[in-house]
Amino acid sequence: MVVNSVVYRAGKRGEEIKIEDISEAIHEPDNYVWLGLYEPDEPFMQKIQQEFGLHDLAIEDALTAHQRPKIEQYGDSVFIVLKTAQKNDRDEIHFGETHIFAGKNFLITVRHGASETYAPVRKRAEENQAMMAKGPAYAMYCIIDFIVDHYLEVTASLSDRINEMETTMFSSEFDRSAVQNVYMLRRHLLALRNAAQPVDDICQQLIRLHEELVPKPLRAYLRDVQDHARHAVTDAEDMREILTSAMQVNLALVSVQQNEVVKKISGWGGILVVPTVVFSMYGMNFDHMPELHLLYGYPAVVIFTLLACFCLYRGLKRSGWL
Repeated sequence: MVVNSVVYRAGKRGEEIKIEDISEAIHEPDNYVWLGLYEPDEPFMQKIQQEFGLHDLAIEDALTAHQRPKIEQYGDSVFIVLKTAQKNDRDEIHFGETHIFAGKNFLITVRHGASETYAPVRKRAEENQAMMAKGPAYAMYCIIDFIVDHYLEVTASLSDRINEMETTMFSSEFDRSAVQNVYMLRRHLLALRNAAQPVDDICQQLIRLHEELVPKPLRAYLRDVQDHARHAVTDAEDMREILTSAMQVNLALVSVQQNEVVKKISGWGGILVVPTVVFSMYGMNFDHMPELHLLYGYPAVVIFTLLACFCLYRGLKRSGWL
C-alpha cells in the first residue's frame, strides 16, 4: 500500500520515513512529507488520519473510488480528487482516480485503479530543489500536471485511430462493428472530457482561494495546467464531433445506397410489367393469335413486347434508375 514515504528538509531530499514517525517530522520547521499510497485499506487510512490529523469525510472519500473530480477544504488542508486516464495496447482507455491531501507540511497521494506510478514525477520534482523548497505545493503541481499531460497523450494517440474510423465510415455499406467501435470511442472521449473539465476549476480555486498553500511563484504553473486541461477538453469534444459527423455520413450513404437499390428494383419491375400484361391478356393456349387465327399475330406481339421493354429500359437508363 505504501509506495513511497519521504521527508524533505528545506526542499532537499531527505530520507525514507516510517509512518509512525511522520507526526513528529512534520512539526519540525521547513519539513514536509510526501507520502504515496496505492489502494490502501481502511485500518491503514485510519492510521494515516491520526498521523496527519485529516478530516473524517476526506478519509471516507479517499477509501471509496468512483468519486467525482473536486476540491474540498478541511481546515488548513485541501482534498482533491482527479480522474486518471491510461490507454493500453488495444487502444482501450481505462480510468482511475488519484486523491490528493495537501497541507503546509505534507502531501499525500492515493491512487485507485488505472494509474501509472508517480515515481518519475517525484524524480523530476526533486531535480528542481529551488521550487521544492517552497513546500509541498510544487509537488502537488507536478502530480496534477502529470495527470493532465496524460489526457493530452491519450487524445493525441487517438488521432490516427479516428482517421481510420473516418475512412471506414465513409462507405455505403453498413458495418455494425464499425458503428459499435465509434459509439464506444465516443463514450471514452466523453469520460475523458468529464475528467479534464473540472481541472480548470480546481486550479482556479487553488490560485484564488488557497494562497497560504500555493505560493505566488507557483500560480503561473497552475495556470499552465489550466491551459493544458482546456486543450484536452477541446480535443475530446472535437473528436466526438468528428465521430458523430462520420456516423451520420455513414448512415446517409447507406440510406442513399438503399434508395439506389430500390430504384433499380422498381425500374426492372416496371420493365417486366409490359410482358406480364401482354402475355396475361392472351394466355398460352392458342394458335395464330392474337385477334383469332392471325398467322403472324404471335411473333408480332413478341416483337412489340421486346421493343416496348427495350424502350422502357433506355428511358430508365437515361434517367439514372438503372
